[in-house]
Amino acid sequence: MYLETPPRLIETQIFTAMPDEFRRKVRTDWADANRPGEATDCFIEGPSFDADGNLYVVDIPFGRIFKITPDKKWLLVVEYEGWPNGLKIARDGRILVADYMHGIMELDARAGRMRKVFTSRNSESFRGCNDLHLASNGDIYFTDQGQTGLHDPTGRVYRLKTDGRLDCLIDTGISPNGLVLDPREAVLFVAMTRDNAVWRMPFMKDGSVSKVGRFCSTFGPSGPDGMTMDQAGRLFVAHASLGHVFVFAPNGELIARIKSCAGQSCTNVAIGGEQRDRLFITESVTGSVLVADIGALDG
Repeated sequence: MYLETPPRLIETQIFTAMPDEFRRKVRTDWADANRPGEATDCFIEGPSFDADGNLYVVDIPFGRIFKITPDKKWLLVVEYEGWPNGLKIARDGRILVADYMHGIMELDARAGRMRKVFTSRNSESFRGCNDLHLASNGDIYFTDQGQTGLHDPTGRVYRLKTDGRLDCLIDTGISPNGLVLDPREAVLFVAMTRDNAVWRMPFMKDGSVSKVGRFCSTFGPSGPDGMTMDQAGRLFVAHASLGHVFVFAPNGELIARIKSCAGQSCTNVAIGGEQRDRLFITESVTGSVLVADIGALDG
């Protein structure tokens, strides 16, 4: 007999929130397109830790990237003409950004400058890059989401090899968003926001993907957004409208839900803490970074 175990409920608390001095109550083109009719004084995303424990986040509508120090002080690193969305920090310290306006960029944090890395494919501009993931060998996986959805299932997932080759892994995505490799780097998981699902993309021997399927499905007016995975293969999925991060076991079973103590727009996640037992979550609408104790999942 199969006995179902209800998913564990994990609470959150506010780790820090954007200071009022950085909030802007003005209209932007990004907000008009993505949050019509709603006041948007910031929209943070892309949490990622550097080697010194600083947490970087982006502020999409105002083209800003912040560094939050371990003592929770917010420092503006750069402000530029762009829409930074996903951000990841490589093992060598490089800070890479998926910019919805420009493509893949690199942040020089010391100089406070952005450099374009990859902005087009075969002379064709990207539709709107959303997030990225860095493989252990330096390859960059990223999503080209644009305004795709069920009405236009043409979102793309790319792999930029270290030798400069760009592979299009799929071009039938339904709003591809966050993505992460499994610990063996044999499978790529991609959040398909408008499909309200996470797709599982196994790699073949030649590096292509095949037998792509839905790993899990959710519901709501928006859908899965940023994701991360721990070394046990548990997938943490931020949901952009349900106010939760959902935790799935390697077999797809929902084993926990991490509830926002702030707003409903949980957009991205990063694992941190000395024991890597804390999950940090961007709640974009309130400009808050939440934290949850995920050490209990090992109990």
